[in-house]
Amino acid sequence: MGNSQKFKPSIILIALNVAFYIYTSVAGENFLNTGTNMLLQYGQVNALVFQGDYWRLFTSMFIHADIAHIVGNMLFLLIFGVRGEEMFSLPEYLSIYFLGGLTGNLISLLLLPLDTISVGASGAIFSMFGAAIIYARHSVRQSIIGAMIYVFFMLFLSSGAGVNNFAHIGGLVAGLLIGYVLATRRKPETRYTISYSYSTFP
Repeated sequence: MGNSQKFKPSIILIALNVAFYIYTSVAGENFLNTGTNMLLQYGQVNALVFQGDYWRLFTSMFIHADIAHIVGNMLFLLIFGVRGEEMFSLPEYLSIYFLGGLTGNLISLLLLPLDTISVGASGAIFSMFGAAIIYARHSVRQSIIGAMIYVFFMLFLSSGAGVNNFAHIGGLVAGLLIGYVLATRRKPETRYTISYSYSTFP
């Protein structure tokens, strides 16, 4: 079992995302939507990243387009993040989250047009989801085929107009790889077998 539960990183990350949303809403003077000026200032604007604003690959993970966007993402972060806390140590948890988010953003940077603006924690959340699913399956020695079917079903449900599917796929692949590596390297829990012997009396 991971030792990140006592630090509650999921709650901390949710609080940070909500705090950023409140800030961008107040600055943009609209609580239901994040203003274009805030998206341009902190989001992943591909053209500006290529010009040297590499920090946008990180800050964009804490910016959300509107109230529905952040509520949906934080709900899934709570679900999959708490599950991840049970499995991974704090360094592992944070690595899964941020490496997955950055991987999704990098793939978006390379495959989407220069004028694209990407925001949201979806890539990082998909990374945590993928890591938790593959880790759980491998730990109990179950086939990963069922896990992969479930993963791609969730990916299909999350797709749609205006959705950055490349960020989702990048984060998911990163999470699956990290989760698989952690599962294969971790020592299995000690298992005890109790055997019974019977004697008969004449």
